[in-house]
Amino acid sequence: MAMSKTILRALAGEAQPVPPIWMMRQAGRYLPEYRATRAKAGDFLSLCYNPELAAEVTMQPIRRYGFDGAILFADILLVPQALGADLWFVTGEGPRLSTVTAQADFDRLGQGEMIHETLSPIYETIRILKGELPPETTLIGFAGAPWTVATYMIAGKGTPDQGPAHALKAENRALFDALMDRLTEATIDYLSCQIEAGAEVVKLFDSWAGSLKGADFDDFCLKPAQRIISALKAKHPDTPIIAFPREAGDRYVGFAKATGADCVAIDNSVSPDWAASHVQVDGCVQGNLASKHMVTGGQDLVDETRRVVDALRGGPHIFNLGHGITPDADPDNVQLMIDTVRNG
Repeated sequence: MAMSKTILRALAGEAQPVPPIWMMRQAGRYLPEYRATRAKAGDFLSLCYNPELAAEVTMQPIRRYGFDGAILFADILLVPQALGADLWFVTGEGPRLSTVTAQADFDRLGQGEMIHETLSPIYETIRILKGELPPETTLIGFAGAPWTVATYMIAGKGTPDQGPAHALKAENRALFDALMDRLTEATIDYLSCQIEAGAEVVKLFDSWAGSLKGADFDDFCLKPAQRIISALKAKHPDTPIIAFPREAGDRYVGFAKATGADCVAIDNSVSPDWAASHVQVDGCVQGNLASKHMVTGGQDLVDETRRVVDALRGGPHIFNLGHGITPDADPDNVQLMIDTVRNG
C-alpha cells in the first residue's frame, strides 16, 4: 500500500504524469471550518495540544480537496516551549517567547527526554490521523530547523531580518552554538517520535535560511540539516525527509546531496525552470506556485500552475506553494489550482 501513495513514489524518485499535491498551511484560517474548530478550542495553542481537534483540522482540507498529503497540525515553536521557554500568541501579531540572550537564559532550558512530556499530545494527534486518513493519503510530520527556531527564541518574536540572532551569533558564539546544538538534538528526538507515532514523511522547515550567507549558511543551515537527517536515517532508514531552506537561492543547488534529504522544497523566488535544471537533477523537488495566486485566482493562477507542472514534469515533483497559504486566500482558488494540476 505504501508505495501506491503518490507522494511516497515521488520521494522515491519517480516522475509521474500528474504530480501529487499538498499545500503548506493547508489546514488554516482561510477555511471556515478551521475557524470554527479554532473557536471551539479557545486559542491557537489549545488547538495544537488537543489531539482530537488538531486531528480534525488536519483532516478538513483532506475532506474538502482530497490532497495527496496531510500535514500534521502543530507549530514549529512547540519545541522551544517543550524545552522550557514561555510561549504565547498575540492576536493579530503572532508568537511571543521568553528570550535566550544570556547564559542564564540558556541554563534554564531543559533537554533530552523532557520534551516528550509536553509534546506527547502531538504524537497522539499523529496516531489518531493514522486511523482516520484515507489509505491513499500520506501523513507528513514536521519541525522547524534549528536556525529558524533559534531566531524566534533569541528575539522573542519574528523579526524581518533575524537581526537579534545574527547579533548573538557575532557577539557570543559559544552561547549561540550551544543553543543550536540543543535545538538540533531536540529536533532529532521530536521527529523520531513523530515517525514512531506514524508519520510517513517528515519535513524540516528552515523558513529564515535565506538570511544566512556564505559560511553561515553552511554552519547553521546545511550542517544542522545534515546532522538531523543523518540521525533520523540511522533510526528510520525508510522514512523520506523533505528539506525546505527557504530563499536559499543558489544554495538550493546540491542541498539534497549535501544533507541526505530525499526532496528539496523550493520557494517562489526561484523559477521552476531553473529548479528543473539545477535542483531536480539530484532528485525530488517540491513547489513552487506563489501563494498570492490563492488570493487573486483567475487565469494567472491557471497559467502559473501549468508553468510549474510543465517545468518540473521531467523528474520527481510534488506540487506545492512556494510558501504557506495566507488567511485571505479564497478556498475556491485552491480547488481551481488542484483541478488545473490534475486535469491540465
